[in-house]
Amino acid sequence: MFIHNFKYSLKTLFRNKMLIFWTFAFPIILGTLFNLAFSNIADTEKFDIIDIAIVNNDDLENNEAYKTVFKQLSDESSEDRMFNTKYVSEDEAKKLLENDDIVGYMKLEGETPKVTFVKSGTNQTIFKYVVEEIAQRSNMLSNIVEHEMKESVMPENINTEEILHKANELAQNNEIKLKNISNKNLDYMMIEFYTLIAMACLYGGILGMVAINQNLANMTNQGKRISISPMNKAKLLISSLLAGYVAQLVGLALLFVYTVFVLKVDYGNNVGLIILLSMVGSFTGLSMGVAVASLVKASDNAKSGILIGITMLGCFLAGMMGVSMKYVIDKNVPIINKLNPANMITDGFYSLYYYDTLDRYYFNVASLLIFAFILIAISFFSLRRQKYDSI
Repeated sequence: MFIHNFKYSLKTLFRNKMLIFWTFAFPIILGTLFNLAFSNIADTEKFDIIDIAIVNNDDLENNEAYKTVFKQLSDESSEDRMFNTKYVSEDEAKKLLENDDIVGYMKLEGETPKVTFVKSGTNQTIFKYVVEEIAQRSNMLSNIVEHEMKESVMPENINTEEILHKANELAQNNEIKLKNISNKNLDYMMIEFYTLIAMACLYGGILGMVAINQNLANMTNQGKRISISPMNKAKLLISSLLAGYVAQLVGLALLFVYTVFVLKVDYGNNVGLIILLSMVGSFTGLSMGVAVASLVKASDNAKSGILIGITMLGCFLAGMMGVSMKYVIDKNVPIINKLNPANMITDGFYSLYYYDTLDRYYFNVASLLIFAFILIAISFFSLRRQKYDSI
């Protein structure tokens, strides 16, 4: 019965023209429009050196980590140069920022960096992430050195300054390394294609919604027959959802093939991790469809509209309609994007493209799985409580 219902559900989904359009055709059409709109940007706009300022105070002088990394990234003789760095007082930095001579400036307050901007944008985002990366690595090294010194037999007069000095020495010896994001042609519009993949993953929720609706007595005639039949309802639901997930992965695979081989989009070298994130994202999209189908009491069209609206709002906040939107939300209301599945998927791709560690990537994968399982648990609890006075 499980296999039979799986095959039947799969055939039903592929014969639904509306589903085929939204989950298969629409992402491909949107990807084509992205390519037409942004291909000239990728071809004509080379990466420009970013003008920044760093407040030259005592805290900076005592911190070799920031001095060393920004020296390397501002080296005029290096092909990987990223910044044109000015070391000035705070008042001068403010004037430079007001005159739009720099994108922002950083000031160290003790061990804590403070980055100041007057507007958001790609260059500001890059500067912010570089500072955050240095801070994260520097703190990690400080903790390691501090732990090792506590575990060893050390003189009693060892203090925090000596520990930080040791951490800075490690940083100066290239223990802190940033992945090179200063490619000669930095295709910053990649985030648009990341959000496109996120949208395709979440649009698969329509398949999950339809799969659930087919088994609900108040939605379809098939659901009425299922409700009064002696068949195992759990097996029917799981087989229907599995069919929806398989159909979703087929559509996603077609989108990847189209964007890679036709549009020539470069998703990087981590193919396995990209596939894993896409599969997890699709599972999350499926869970959203299940939640809308089981929790919302409305018609098929109304449920589809709600699901599409939620998906498009999530993609908008993740940067689909404007790259800077992701940064604005991250900076001002970070909790929104931490709960936004579209941003989790986008941010996972983003971390693979820009970072040399996988911590942020796996955090997004775990967040998506937790989000999906919570929705599925709530949905199945709701379905078990549903009763009908008459069928």
